[in-house]
Amino acid sequence: MFFVEVVLPLSLAKTFTYRISEAEFHFIKKGMRVAVPFGKSKIYTALVIDIHQNEPSLYDAKEIHQILDERPIATEIQIKHWLWVATYYMCGIGDVYRGAFPSGLLLESETVVSHKPDTLVNDSELSDDEFLIYEALQHQSSLKVGEIASILNKKNIFPILQKLMTKDIIVLEEEMKESYKPKLVRYVKLHAKYESDNGLNELLEVLKSANKQKEIVLAYFQLMASEKKPITVKKLVEVSDSTSATVKALIDKEIFEEYLLQHDRVSFSGQASEKQLLLSEAQNSAFESIKTSFLDKEVCLLHGVTSSGKTEIYIKLIEEYLVTGRQVLYLLPEIALTTQLVSRLRLHFGDKVAVFHSKYSNNERVEVWRQTLENAEKAQIVIGARSALFLPFNNLGLLIVDEEHEQTFKQTDPAPRYHARDAAIVLANFHNAKVLLGSATPSIETYFNTQTDKYGLVTLSERYNNVRMPEILLVDLKDKHFRKRMTGHFSDILIEEIAEALSLGEQVILFQNRRGYSPIIECMTCGHVPHCQQCDVSLTFHKHKNQLRCHYCGYAIAKPTHCHSCSSIDLTTKGFGTEQIEQELVLLFPKAKTGRMDQDTTRGKFGFEKIIDSFKNREIDILVGTQMLAKGLDFDNVSLVGIMNADNMLHHPDFRAFERSFQMMTQVAGRAGRSEKQGKVVIQTYNPNHNTIQQVTNHNYVGMYKEQLYDRQIYKYPPYFRIIKLTLKHREFDKLKEGSMWLYQVLSQNLGIPVLGPEEPAISRIRNEYIRTILIKIPQNMPLGGTKKTIQKMLNSFEAVAQYRAIKVIANVDFY
Repeated sequence: MFFVEVVLPLSLAKTFTYRISEAEFHFIKKGMRVAVPFGKSKIYTALVIDIHQNEPSLYDAKEIHQILDERPIATEIQIKHWLWVATYYMCGIGDVYRGAFPSGLLLESETVVSHKPDTLVNDSELSDDEFLIYEALQHQSSLKVGEIASILNKKNIFPILQKLMTKDIIVLEEEMKESYKPKLVRYVKLHAKYESDNGLNELLEVLKSANKQKEIVLAYFQLMASEKKPITVKKLVEVSDSTSATVKALIDKEIFEEYLLQHDRVSFSGQASEKQLLLSEAQNSAFESIKTSFLDKEVCLLHGVTSSGKTEIYIKLIEEYLVTGRQVLYLLPEIALTTQLVSRLRLHFGDKVAVFHSKYSNNERVEVWRQTLENAEKAQIVIGARSALFLPFNNLGLLIVDEEHEQTFKQTDPAPRYHARDAAIVLANFHNAKVLLGSATPSIETYFNTQTDKYGLVTLSERYNNVRMPEILLVDLKDKHFRKRMTGHFSDILIEEIAEALSLGEQVILFQNRRGYSPIIECMTCGHVPHCQQCDVSLTFHKHKNQLRCHYCGYAIAKPTHCHSCSSIDLTTKGFGTEQIEQELVLLFPKAKTGRMDQDTTRGKFGFEKIIDSFKNREIDILVGTQMLAKGLDFDNVSLVGIMNADNMLHHPDFRAFERSFQMMTQVAGRAGRSEKQGKVVIQTYNPNHNTIQQVTNHNYVGMYKEQLYDRQIYKYPPYFRIIKLTLKHREFDKLKEGSMWLYQVLSQNLGIPVLGPEEPAISRIRNEYIRTILIKIPQNMPLGGTKKTIQKMLNSFEAVAQYRAIKVIANVDFY
């Protein structure tokens, strides 16, 4: 008898055994996919992680349906890494498998298939079965995999669907339809033959009689003189007050040449640059120190101030690793950043760069997966957000984790709730690769590891080209309100600075960590505030849609005209979000173009690119945004950054609030003045003497680190203690209360380490489920693995209690 051990893409902690024939036994290898029956009628794509001859004792092994791959699609190191993630982060191996694989490789009987529009299909190329499916999809917009099975009267249809997917005839329904076309802008320049000194006289001769055309040419010269940058047709038409037809006439006469540029509008030529990257002295010594550090340490932290040119050092390192033929993985915290970085890396490495993140469609993700597996030319360097960690690398040599302090590296929901930086270090260990962490404001844990000599540390303390650090002005809002110097949410100082920057043709970034118009609408008569029906939060007012929305579950109502509780019509808004600032700007600076970058404006695959591109092209003068702006974006024309209110970050009920605020403000401030001129940062706060704000002003990272470390030691927080957070959810308040108390008592009696709880979090009900949390703090000297096993046993026994079975328990390891 022959068996395979498989992982199913379901939230299950154990693997399952299926029966196979002898021929299959010799063909199947670890890391292949097989389709297996599970439950009464469902079929799933499972992954083989072992082949053996031990019959399961608890159940009869079913037979597999069929083998989906001819050769392994996942590597052994990868599977080993997944098992580590599952045990360390206390989740099922099935969760990791489902999270790691692109859904295009995970067909199941419920998947919906639809016909891909505008593809030309040659009927003669299709087999009979394929043609039947294709025909059925002509009559119906979409079919479930189960329905297709009944049309063909076959059980085994996955291979046929796979073929149709590779032929690009069908798509899986989970995809978003995207109709983004890269934006092409029309530019004009003077024809080469008129560029000499006497060329101008010839030109005026030619245009003697054509007055309109002469005006345009003169306008062109004026623009050339005043703005040292390429000139768009649109701008030329505006300034010379004529029509695009006249411009076209000039192009026909070969006086102007027109050219189209796509996105990065700065460079004229489009080929990959041949020129060598020249590092400054500081960069070069940092580069050498990193290589020295790698001789005896696996991990090195590059602590360089904002705009010190960390990316150039990364590029240099990548060059060295590519020569040895090993792959490089470059992790970024935010999809918004990949768009900027990819264009920088493609300049250097051409098409060796592959990109992998969740805004890509299924088919694109499957392609990158296959390229990485085959160690293809195209995937020598993989850039991506945290999910790129799970790609099937063959021969990984270097992992770069940029902006390693970012909390977005930690996955919150669904499981696996892993931290990409920590998981990357383990993955590198399996591959014998090196890890470079980069950040201007490293997380306290990482910096602590460099101080205890676990990681190497390299510091870059000056900005590239000796640009000075931005000058930081603190504005005391209490004083400004008292002296009536505020206009809306803008202090007089901020308004002056914005006006000055705009008059010099420079750009401004304003940062406010809330989206929407205002977070609260309150009745002035009875004090009633509209809340979400399913969550414990007030509804946020979104003005342009004129509705109140819940940011947790998406519940929305139209803006009320009168109070729901006492019917008074005297309603007012409290607090402010990005949308409100954008509207105030329109009144304060009617001529400036404003843009907004937050979750509401960047939906869709190219949401980020559209906004970042138009800001880079200087079509937007003032960009208002949430924390998306704080992450490593590089704009050379921004001279002023305004932080609208620094306090709402500081007073967050979280032990990392000060560290996070320091990082956030320093990062936002680092967007200012990245070229020759020194930038300015205006921080508006009610508490200018707050330690953290003072540390930001003085660029004092070490001071912040020492102060926070002192607090962490007293209050038993990381890096001195490891924290596991258990979240319990249930629809009935009393049952949850009773269950969480039971679990807390079992844990605190059996563990002998600090267990806190069961606590009601600040938002204690989301989507009609009540929430309780329990924190377990594990000191450094306790064995981590053993403690987790003990906790897991208690969670299993909690699940075995009949009346608590309905309570969901989520374990989140290192939840910060």
